[in-house]
Amino acid sequence: MEVVPASRKLARKEAAGLAVQASKIIVVKGKKVTEFAGGKAGKDVVEAMLGPTGNLRAPTIRKGKTVLVGFNREVFEKVFG
Repeated sequence: MEVVPASRKLARKEAAGLAVQASKIIVVKGKKVTEFAGGKAGKDVVEAMLGPTGNLRAPTIRKGKTVLVGFNREVFEKVFG
């Protein structure tokens, strides 16, 4: 497991890299949950993963081939059991 401190900003390039490596990307913004197929770094996927500052939203967690961006208790329980 890799833990990246908040002081190290991850931007568009890193978000695109995560998207390409994933088979599923789940992005949570407030109560809105959006799922994307991984394997490609389309503009819509990468934009959803980034916050208003242009950095990868927190928390971002990769479990196997699933990438979870943002926080929602129900989604966390579903993904992490």
